[in-house]
Amino acid sequence: MSKFSLREAALHILDQIDKNQSYSNLLLNHAIKKFDISKKDTGLLTEITYGTIQRKMTLDYFLEPFLKKKVEGWVRNLLRLSLYQMLYLDRVPERAAIHEAVEIAKKKGHKGISGMVNGVLRSIQREGVRSTEDIQDPIKKISIETSHPEWLVNRWAAHFGLEKTKEMCERNLIAPVQTARVNTSRISRDEALKLLEDEGIEASESPIVPSGIRVKKGNIAHTSAYKNGYITVQDESSMLVAYALAPVPGETILDMCAAPGGKTTHVAECLNNEGEVYALDLHDHKIKLIKENADRLQLKNVKGEALDGRKLKERFPEKLFDRILVDAPCSGLGVLRRKPDIKYAKREQDLKSLSKIQQELLDSAVQSLKKDGVLVYSTCTVDKEENEGTVKQFLADHADMTLMTPDQLPEKIAVLAENNLLQIFPQDFDGDGFFIAVFKKNA
Repeated sequence: MSKFSLREAALHILDQIDKNQSYSNLLLNHAIKKFDISKKDTGLLTEITYGTIQRKMTLDYFLEPFLKKKVEGWVRNLLRLSLYQMLYLDRVPERAAIHEAVEIAKKKGHKGISGMVNGVLRSIQREGVRSTEDIQDPIKKISIETSHPEWLVNRWAAHFGLEKTKEMCERNLIAPVQTARVNTSRISRDEALKLLEDEGIEASESPIVPSGIRVKKGNIAHTSAYKNGYITVQDESSMLVAYALAPVPGETILDMCAAPGGKTTHVAECLNNEGEVYALDLHDHKIKLIKENADRLQLKNVKGEALDGRKLKERFPEKLFDRILVDAPCSGLGVLRRKPDIKYAKREQDLKSLSKIQQELLDSAVQSLKKDGVLVYSTCTVDKEENEGTVKQFLADHADMTLMTPDQLPEKIAVLAENNLLQIFPQDFDGDGFFIAVFKKNA
């Protein structure tokens, strides 16, 4: 055990999320370095941290009958992460989880707290936890069983029906498989898989995306194939955006909200280093990230600039672009498996405030798009108002834009489109929840 144990590190991350509303993925990476967590312990730390966050509401429901009075935030987090191990991790013996929790409580608190932690966990070990079958309200039952706020379950049920909502909430509890995109401007997918195999990575072809691969074992971000620019870590749903945009070599293309550059570089790869991709983002440090990605992939046709996409006309007064991608800031409800803390931080009113920014970005894009040009609007969220509502408003405001069938998508995906709109659910093919709409500017 390191000076700062794995479970202390997990507790530190949970406390920081509560105090600072920081993202779990950033805190986890920071904690691994700060507390010098060994490589073999990193997987367990990740599982305990993410698992506890993912199932927080369920854990609280189980803990509630055993807590006689209100406890401090760090104590509740300690009980949550200990109970998570007892209920959901076969490889951690219950006695070990309880012993470690008591030791941490002694270190961080006083004797009364360690006694209470010991008492609560021992009682649960003896008596077991209460059943969720007693919850009569179907919305509340899904909410507690899958740890999604009631307002969100209710909203999704109204939009997509109870069965699809339940499936989505359950899938959101399962950690995503690592996927990557092959840089087909430099190497074939078969060649990339062979390179990864030589480095001890178990991977296979994506059944969904022609340039995609799925990783069964190992971390491709640590491979030479990644460092040398043959592959990029990217979710399969996110890869579909470049297919929908369908860039043609020689064109001038704009990615309005580009950081960290996954979609930008995919578009650039599709152009085979012909034509240009302008990549915009608000912050210089994010533009630097895009340029680093482009350099790693040996792409010479990416031009990064720090610019608010809503001010396009000031920088590009002419109708310059053949195709524009607006991968808009959104609620992120499609990536809850990767960023589980989002579901507790978001409020229903937050979704309304995003709509204004999304409309302003789309309005700006139209002004810089050539006649017959193509505009793609995408988000990593699952919400009818935020997605379909934005499309409806955009078409009402712009008679010169027509909604198109997204016909350049891979065959297995194209069939999922309804009314020319593509809403991907996490349960569709185990990718992120994602939305894509394709428009054409009338000549």
